[in-house]
Amino acid sequence: MSDTSMANDGADAAAHRPASLALVPVADEKLTTKDFKSDQEVRWCPGCGDYAILAAFQSFLPELGIARENLVIISGIGCSSRLPYYVDSYGMHSIHGRAPAIATGLAATRPDLSVWVITGDGDALSIGGNHLIHALRRNVNIKILLFNNRIYGLTKGQYSPTSEQGKVTKSTPFGSLDTPFNPLSLAIGAEASFVARTIDSDRKHLTSVLQAAADHRGAAFVEIYQNCPIFNDDAFARAADPARAWPAGPVRREPGPGTAVRPVRVAGAGRGHRRRRGLAAGARHQPGRPRLRVRAVPAR
Repeated sequence: MSDTSMANDGADAAAHRPASLALVPVADEKLTTKDFKSDQEVRWCPGCGDYAILAAFQSFLPELGIARENLVIISGIGCSSRLPYYVDSYGMHSIHGRAPAIATGLAATRPDLSVWVITGDGDALSIGGNHLIHALRRNVNIKILLFNNRIYGLTKGQYSPTSEQGKVTKSTPFGSLDTPFNPLSLAIGAEASFVARTIDSDRKHLTSVLQAAADHRGAAFVEIYQNCPIFNDDAFARAADPARAWPAGPVRREPGPGTAVRPVRVAGAGRGHRRRRGLAAGARHQPGRPRLRVRAVPAR
């Protein structure tokens, strides 16, 4: 192979490097999935969707092309937050709900690191809700993976901020009265510049979303539908099984499969005017704001 060909190959590889890793050093050697598996025993309930997410995440990490010492995984409290133990890299099992705040400080002071946050629907949307929305609006270069199982699993089955109305649990014996959060709507409302949704049972789609998140420079928010077979089994069966129809009745306003949604100015112009924001597929984005990228569970 000529020197010119080798130079072109190197240029192509650099061109395809994820955008969020522009300041992260390239690994001296090629790593494999095995290199990102720690010696810790994986301890989740049998059949937990976290196993599938962990396997997909570990298989995806070599694609980043960075050394393990330049990868940091920070979690809060909950079943999902055990994940940093199982990845052979730097990490922190931190305080309940505060993982986005810790990750923000780390990413702001160490741009040579790829920083990932692992959280759950209770950890991120209850005690950690304030930290989550401010991390997203600041658009710090972190990737937030929210495992949503619509239940508190670690504390044995209480309703969570994403549990549906009428959900009967140990803490809501007569059914939940609360309207659940839609994590994507919350992220879009916080002006997140990258929002995505995927599911634990679709390995191909899950991996593609992780790749897209890594290729986004700024805060990336990924909601992952995750099954809890012990306390909330089949919560997302309609998304996992194409044979099961969606229920009749009102449909929540949320992005459809693969919809490209960007924030647009719909009213107000100059200084001193109030501005309202709307959502429009394919609309022009606001100057000075990063384009919002949205992905959802694909239609089957």
